[in-house]
Amino acid sequence: MFCGATVMLAGTLTAVPAEAAMTQSATMAQVAKVSWKKCGTEDTPTLQCGTVKVPLDYARPQGRKITLALSRVPHTARKYQGPLLVNPGGPGGSGLGLAGFVASSLPKAVAAQYDVIGFDPRGVGASKPALDCKPGNFNPVRPASVPSTPAIEKANLERAKSFAAACGRKYADVLPYIDTISAVKDMDSIRKSLGAKKINYFGYSYGTYLGQVYAKLFPGQVRRLVLDSIVDPDGVWYDANISQDYAFDARHKALMAWIAKYNSTYKLGTDPAKIEAKWYAMQHELAKKPAGGKVGAAELEDTFIPGGYYNGYWPDLADAFAAYVNDKNADPLVKAYENFAAIDASGDNGYSVYAAVQCRDVSWPRDWKQWQKDNWAVYKKAPFMAWSNAWYNAPCAFWPTKSLKPVNVANAKLPPVLLFQATNDAATPYQGGVTVHRLLKHSSLVVEQGGGNHGISLSGNACLDKYLVKYLTDGTVPRGSGVADAVCQKLPDPKPLEAQPAKSALSSTSESPAAVSDGATLHGMLGFRG
Repeated sequence: MFCGATVMLAGTLTAVPAEAAMTQSATMAQVAKVSWKKCGTEDTPTLQCGTVKVPLDYARPQGRKITLALSRVPHTARKYQGPLLVNPGGPGGSGLGLAGFVASSLPKAVAAQYDVIGFDPRGVGASKPALDCKPGNFNPVRPASVPSTPAIEKANLERAKSFAAACGRKYADVLPYIDTISAVKDMDSIRKSLGAKKINYFGYSYGTYLGQVYAKLFPGQVRRLVLDSIVDPDGVWYDANISQDYAFDARHKALMAWIAKYNSTYKLGTDPAKIEAKWYAMQHELAKKPAGGKVGAAELEDTFIPGGYYNGYWPDLADAFAAYVNDKNADPLVKAYENFAAIDASGDNGYSVYAAVQCRDVSWPRDWKQWQKDNWAVYKKAPFMAWSNAWYNAPCAFWPTKSLKPVNVANAKLPPVLLFQATNDAATPYQGGVTVHRLLKHSSLVVEQGGGNHGISLSGNACLDKYLVKYLTDGTVPRGSGVADAVCQKLPDPKPLEAQPAKSALSSTSESPAAVSDGATLHGMLGFRG
């Protein structure tokens, strides 16, 4: 997701027509109170679950209803600060589990003052209907991403067209209402169902865009607003994805440099550029002979892209890379693919909603020649994810619904807002944090200097978390005179697994929670691709 393409759609960044009318239509929808039931888990024994029915089309509030799934960790303190809605991003990410994570990660005295509310946005997970346009769309082995021959390009184009057509056939009555604005109106319906005058909101990744748009349409209903790893609203969504390509290539190069630093462990050399060349040589070999019949060239990209989101995965990825190159052993690579990249039914659902939201939210180029021009230009400078990301979003070139216009999220009507952004974040590059800081008048920006992870609060950085805790405690935000209001240094990069064997991200799920870092837990919930 993020800015710098030759096709710059941000020029259409104007206020949504009749914003007041949209808000009014949402307020007309009557919402019943949530009936909560116990659904506690070992990690979150007090967890409760519920549902709420909302209009499919807010322009017809008395028409067809859909069901949203909710979760809640109820407050226990005498001092009650209201509901804290949390969202992990996506589009297409399930938020039901995030409530328990946030409630358990905050200091008990702070979490106890909030009802922490998770939710599956429309189309996602336990909400009904849940989209799954084309089950098995990512089954291996897919065509290579780089369209080096007309046949490869044709095969990938057919996949994109087929997916878009399948969505149109299967969900023709629903697709026009799977979009950010509708999801934001759902958030306000959730507020009403909770009987709250205002909400507190904490969103990661795409969840930051939900927060921006909610604050624009419902500024009077915002009490506190935390946005972590921030979508640049000037780039939604075509330009944003091209900006991601450059940033992910830089993070991939950072992984190569990290591997070079530990040559005594990985024995891949001390020159990052030469190590990177070995990675692309591995990809070329896998295109001819997929590892384990599962990991071809495209699947290799899928496996290593998570390393751009979270450096905690680097040791496992480096082990797999080294085993394949040095020992001709593909087993660790197959295992890494199965853990980091293989798509199950939940992933199929998430991708269906991702495509539905991004393709509906804004205009995309409908002329494939424009995609060719832009993505070949990117590939020449930043090859790692350029074409993989292009094909991931390519259904939008053929999407069966009309497009909406992006929302002008500039806002001077909010209470203090707290923003978190890492300088080297690949999924939501740094400029997004700077832009939103400028557009939200009363916001404060906390920067993680040198950090490259996506989703940085509640991930083990005590400096960042102290600002979050202070804000959720009494609304206080830092104020500075520069671009950032406060700066925290990044956490140290991981060490090879031989130095920390219990920390492997590929460890079995039976591993003690104490051996899993806060960052690994959070990033497992945030997922990938936004």
